[in-house]
Amino acid sequence: MQVAVRSSLTDSAPRTGKRLKAGTVKLIKQNIPLMIMFLPGLLFYVIFKYAPMGGIIIAFKDFNLRDGVFGSPWVGMDNFVQLFNQAQSLQIIRNSFIISILSLVVGFPMPILLAILLNEVRKMAFKRVVQTLVYLPHFLSWVIVGGIVLSLFALESGTVNRWLEGVLSEPYPFMYEKVSWLIIYLGSGIWKEMGFAAIIYLAALAGIDPHLYEAGSIDGANKWQQIRHITIPGIGTTIILLLILSVGKVMDVGFDQIYNLQNAVVSDIANVISLYIYQIGILRGQYSLTAAMGIFENLVGLVLVLSANYFARKFNQGLW
Repeated sequence: MQVAVRSSLTDSAPRTGKRLKAGTVKLIKQNIPLMIMFLPGLLFYVIFKYAPMGGIIIAFKDFNLRDGVFGSPWVGMDNFVQLFNQAQSLQIIRNSFIISILSLVVGFPMPILLAILLNEVRKMAFKRVVQTLVYLPHFLSWVIVGGIVLSLFALESGTVNRWLEGVLSEPYPFMYEKVSWLIIYLGSGIWKEMGFAAIIYLAALAGIDPHLYEAGSIDGANKWQQIRHITIPGIGTTIILLLILSVGKVMDVGFDQIYNLQNAVVSDIANVISLYIYQIGILRGQYSLTAAMGIFENLVGLVLVLSANYFARKFNQGLW
């Protein structure tokens, strides 16, 4: 009896293994088109995201183009010591942090508000026109957007200052005052990216059960109460997810926008990490010093993401 049972188990094991192997091969064959479609994205990240990580070693060397990455002399933490002994570096880090925090606080809620407003529009023709108008700036380069901003707020020939000259008899230096420059910087960033960022929230809003609104309406809830108790909780997971990802970019001030809008007069506030890396690293060839700055920037982002995720997990909304 025992021998028969053992022999049957022994015979069934290879058969089960063969069935699993055949099922795996079949599954792979069925998903070959999807794998081919996934391949370009995978290659992009491997070539442009993961492979360049090997350049981190430059931050610990006195890098020069003649000796190359591996031939340049090793200096350990000297670049980091030199970096944080410079008063300019501390100012740049402070500027990056301030601008990023303001962009997050002011800019993050705007796509949510826009998505909720668009979701409440019932005339589809009007909704599509508005969506097209608010999505369009995302596809314009910062060279074009920067030109538009300068055309509006330039001191001598700006459209806004021409109007002010007729009202107040004198123009206002919008682009040369720190406060007004910062407001214009934040406003232009929101205007450019708000519409495109709202797409994710509109997709999340589409997943809310319409019966919840019907039940709320029957119970006497007005529009504001429905938005507060149904809409916002319904997209809460999406909001937390995007907030965690946004917190990780707190030190990452985009180069294109800052480069096209900055000028020497507001350099005390406009000089940020991305601009510093361009000016010191690329133009002056101090690659090791700017690589150290880049590592610091990414470490701060990593700490902030982990911290934000830790607090989100307290409300069962963490990424992992």
